[in-house]
Amino acid sequence: MFFVTPAYAEEAPAAATGTDAHAAPAAGEVHTETGVAEGEHARGPFPPFDSTTFASQLLWLVITFGVFYLLMQKVIAPRIGAILDQRHTRISQDLEEAGRLKAEADAAVRTYEGELAAARAKSNAIGTAARDAAKAKAEEDRRAVEASLSEKIKAAELRIGEIKAKAFADVGTIAEETAAAVVDQLIGGTVAKADVAAAVAAAKKEA
Repeated sequence: MFFVTPAYAEEAPAAATGTDAHAAPAAGEVHTETGVAEGEHARGPFPPFDSTTFASQLLWLVITFGVFYLLMQKVIAPRIGAILDQRHTRISQDLEEAGRLKAEADAAVRTYEGELAAARAKSNAIGTAARDAAKAKAEEDRRAVEASLSEKIKAAELRIGEIKAKAFADVGTIAEETAAAVVDQLIGGTVAKADVAAAVAAAKKEA
């Protein structure tokens, strides 16, 4: 903003001239609104480079800078600081939340690994117990089969012994009858059964 000091022309008393106060100005009279003589074009340097207005320019520069500084200090800087604090708080909260989620994920992984190890140990124990139970069952079945076979073998041996004894008894009788028949055929006479039995018994002893 620039200050231009207008030059005021002398005003003739309306009563002395007898003319109207709003009459046209005389030649050479300065216009009170623009400060430029009537009928003259504006001349002079560009206003910002006019040395006569440096003082006012510096004054307005200082005033403008002061207003801008106060505006920055009282309005803009607090808002920027509040936004930065809000962003910093939000980032801190996000980092804390991320840390919390990471801790929960790590805890979940550790829990999963522990449960997996426990399940593996349990499955191994179950497998070992099943193998041991199968071995015990197989051993028990083997012993039962062996015991059954042993009993059957004993029964068979007893039966074979009985058959042998009966066969031997029958063989003696058959031998006695055969010997009596042979003697009868050879000599044409009969032999006492007691003599035949004694001869067969003597033959068995010699065999």
